[in-house]
Amino acid sequence: MAPVPEKTPEDRLEREALGGRLRAARRAAGLTLRETAQALGVSIGTWSAVENGHTRTGDDRLGAAAHLFGADPRQLRAPHTVVPAQAPARSWRDFPPLELAPPLAGALDAFVELGYHGASIRDIAQRAGLSAPGVYHHWPTKQHLLVALLDLTMDDLLERSRAARAEGDGPVERLTMLVECLSLYHTHRRQLGFIGSSEMRSLAEPDRTRIAAARQDVQHMVDDEVVEGCRRGLMATPLPREAARAVVTLCTALPQWWSPAGRYSPELIAGQYVDFALDVVRATR
Repeated sequence: MAPVPEKTPEDRLEREALGGRLRAARRAAGLTLRETAQALGVSIGTWSAVENGHTRTGDDRLGAAAHLFGADPRQLRAPHTVVPAQAPARSWRDFPPLELAPPLAGALDAFVELGYHGASIRDIAQRAGLSAPGVYHHWPTKQHLLVALLDLTMDDLLERSRAARAEGDGPVERLTMLVECLSLYHTHRRQLGFIGSSEMRSLAEPDRTRIAAARQDVQHMVDDEVVEGCRRGLMATPLPREAARAVVTLCTALPQWWSPAGRYSPELIAGQYVDFALDVVRATR
């Protein structure tokens, strides 16, 4: 893929903005750099250079990328100002509608209803409004779809958890923020949370170890706050790490029973679970 030469400083800014939009579209589609480069017939280094604004791509390649990502090429090549406006920062409490590429949305529905091993590519294709060959064109195996969904889940949950924890002052408040975050996530994103708990066993290596490590990162955030709370005398549980694990398990079990059609909103559930968590760790109030 030959780079398109830039002519002005505005050209450089356009190139960088286009790269950012392409990166966002790829991530929204649940594709890795390797999968994208392979599908587009370029090297990983070349596509990485495009996304990082080091080189541009022509209209033909842009159209192929847009088709791969399920995006509108006109929006990817949209005009912009010299200094693109920054989107408002999203709060960890905000949960806009989940937008997934059709094969990923179909896989999520099928895995929740039928389980990973019970769902076939045909089941996924029907839910996605595609043919089975249409799914296979971009997703070589069912395992690739599961990995993409769990990567998306853990990336989002880790980002939100870190932001929530950073808002707290002291271990009790930080624990409160983390429990609120985990509770909100596992209700607002209950389908992703469900397969995050139920389908880890279906992952093959090396992805199982990598994604399990991300799950442990969340657990360790809670562990650290409970251990520190006990050290300061703000929590009185004699088993801080075990109590921290119980707290996280409470939150991750929410997708097994919570329904948006029920009587409790995600926010009400989050408040209840914060109280439960403070009781479990015997926090002073």
